[in-house]
Amino acid sequence: MTDYLFLIPVALALGAIALGTFMWSLRSGQYDDLAGAAERILLENRDGPDDTGRAHGETPSHRN
Repeated sequence: MTDYLFLIPVALALGAIALGTFMWSLRSGQYDDLAGAAERILLENRDGPDDTGRAHGETPSHRN
């Protein structure tokens, strides 16, 4: 029975921390643009080093 006196406050504190973290993420805009990330992964990355050779018809070379 004495274990419950320790476990219940710990569980309530962890729940309050989780709720506070979730509320912080809502206020900071973490969930504002859900469709943007899903569409962004489908777009090509034009800034990467691998794209420069492929744009000119070259095949990538691997160094061993």
